[in-house]
Amino acid sequence: MIQNKDDKKEIITSFLAIVLVLALLLYGERFTGVLGIILGIIKPFILGGAIAYVLSLPMSFIERKLLFFMKGKRERLKRVFSILLSLVFVALLVLLLLLTVIPEIVSAVQNIGREVPIALERLGAFLEKHLSLSAGVIPDLSETIEDNWESFLSKLLPVLKSGIGTILSTTFSAAGVFVSSIASFFVSLIFAIYILGDKERLGRQLGTLKKAYLKEETNKRVDHFLSILNKSFSSFITGQCMEAVILGSIFMVVLSILRMPYAVMIGVVVMFSALLPIVGAFIACFIGAFLILLESPVKALVFVIVFLVVQQLENNLIYPRVVGSSVGLPSIWVFFAVTIGGSLFGVVGMLIFIPLVSTFYILIKEDTEKRIKEKGA
Repeated sequence: MIQNKDDKKEIITSFLAIVLVLALLLYGERFTGVLGIILGIIKPFILGGAIAYVLSLPMSFIERKLLFFMKGKRERLKRVFSILLSLVFVALLVLLLLLTVIPEIVSAVQNIGREVPIALERLGAFLEKHLSLSAGVIPDLSETIEDNWESFLSKLLPVLKSGIGTILSTTFSAAGVFVSSIASFFVSLIFAIYILGDKERLGRQLGTLKKAYLKEETNKRVDHFLSILNKSFSSFITGQCMEAVILGSIFMVVLSILRMPYAVMIGVVVMFSALLPIVGAFIACFIGAFLILLESPVKALVFVIVFLVVQQLENNLIYPRVVGSSVGLPSIWVFFAVTIGGSLFGVVGMLIFIPLVSTFYILIKEDTEKRIKEKGA
């Protein structure tokens, strides 16, 4: 016989948990499909919230340091100008990236175009020398193709038609995805602007809802969790951006001193790839080594050595001081967060999961220390 309310709650909770597990086992695919549809609908708003959070960092700085004189009745205009200046700041960063990287990419493509014929010529000479490719083989091959030209065309045309149809279908599909992505991005951006414009009122409304529907103790825990989460994200974003700028600048200077080709482009690539912990370094190293390899294999080898040396300095001196101390997450958990986040949500997941795991790491650490003190007492 049930004695008190706590026993009833425990039985009901256990029963509901069993029902939920059985439902997931029996209707897991349907549940996943419905969840995917729901996520697809709310995805622009989630992205808008993320954009608003990132833009709030420069916006707060602009309001405090640049527009501090706008008070009283001009407070509303202060918010409008700070949002506009934040958007302009981000747009200038993207423009700087394009103006820096695109000319270098064009130059690299032109070099590839010049090197490919030479490489093919060398390959032909190598085959002719080492595989005993006699001069008479090519004419014989040409005569064979001419004799069977009609048969060759009859087999080739259906393949070409099928290939063209596939290419057109893929192109239209890609164009549709591109247009949909652009529209979704603008919805997210507009939603982010609305959040930034009225974030104080939204904060008060959220606080009122918490007080109305949560117990006082639970409300304190939620506030503590949100405080740590906000600190982890803001510290990670600002620290990661500072670390990326420092690392990219170091590579620009070092590669320019060593007279390496594409020094500015590689520095910018390193700067942006450094925003991705662990994975970004491999991406930047591969791109830089590939581009320099087209100019000189020796320089490419020197670049790899320089990259490894600078990367060691970054891992041991720059990252721990700029990012590691602010996030407070050991390297093994950074690797865990990047792996899980990347496999679930791609590049965005890598960026989100580090501060998210850091938040739970801090909470578990606090709870563990509390429990140990209680047992010790």
